[in-house]
Amino acid sequence: MRLVIQRVIRAQVDVEGRTVGAIGSGALVLFGATHGDTPNESSYLASKLIHLRMFPDEQQKMNRSLLDIGGGILIVSQFTLYADCSEGRRPSFTPAAPPALAESLYGHFIEEVRMSGLHVATGIFGAYMQVSLLNDGPVTFIIDSKNAAKPEFCNTL
Repeated sequence: MRLVIQRVIRAQVDVEGRTVGAIGSGALVLFGATHGDTPNESSYLASKLIHLRMFPDEQQKMNRSLLDIGGGILIVSQFTLYADCSEGRRPSFTPAAPPALAESLYGHFIEEVRMSGLHVATGIFGAYMQVSLLNDGPVTFIIDSKNAAKPEFCNTL
């Protein structure tokens, strides 16, 4: 499972000309799943996201988390996070999880993040979406559950 996390001043996602999710200050999270990903990894990443210290404190050091600032979270599914561009000029999406698995993990991730009590907005799984944001910093992180030391120990918020 892979997350691209962008610290934002605001972000929104539109589907067919209608805003389906929007936040103020917080994080835009692009979510991708691959074969073999599990709900434990989704829980681990949810915990990692809400506790990640990516917001400045009074000394402008990144010492505050989404929980600390009461930030919003906009979560958007994006299978292209697992595109394989190693051969030729057209990406292969074979590494991306099949839609049924990806949708299940996406839903689980959203529910885990919602348990934090923070405002959570989402896109629509499988829809063609337009995402707009005002990046803050810019600050962007990529977190992959395959690089996690022990995700099974972090499955609760």
